[in-house]
Amino acid sequence: MGTSSRSPAAPAAPAAAAWRDVCPLAQIPPAGARVVKTARGQLALFRTADDVVYALLDACPHKGGPLSQGIVHGHTVTCPLHGRRIDLATGALEAPDVGCTHRFAVRVEGGRVLLDLR
Repeated sequence: MGTSSRSPAAPAAPAAAAWRDVCPLAQIPPAGARVVKTARGQLALFRTADDVVYALLDACPHKGGPLSQGIVHGHTVTCPLHGRRIDLATGALEAPDVGCTHRFAVRVEGGRVLLDLR
């Protein structure tokens, strides 16, 4: 009987960010949204009144409504089809509703909006 001298495999390193410059911050109205087309589909970029930028797949998890056409208030958006409220930071519907849309990491550098499209 022999023992293996192999050590366990090291955990995989997280994938490197795939940052993509998508638009100037000025093209997203305060308390508004803008749509960008990507290889991952249409994404909605949201800018809150306090200048925080979020990115979500432009589809409500309830029935696929275009979130980019919803009303931004605070750090949530209300879907224009059925009034469901979605948390911009998580993509989750607010209780009592359940469901979540995909969110993407965003950063703003030099007045430009960059998305991590992983």
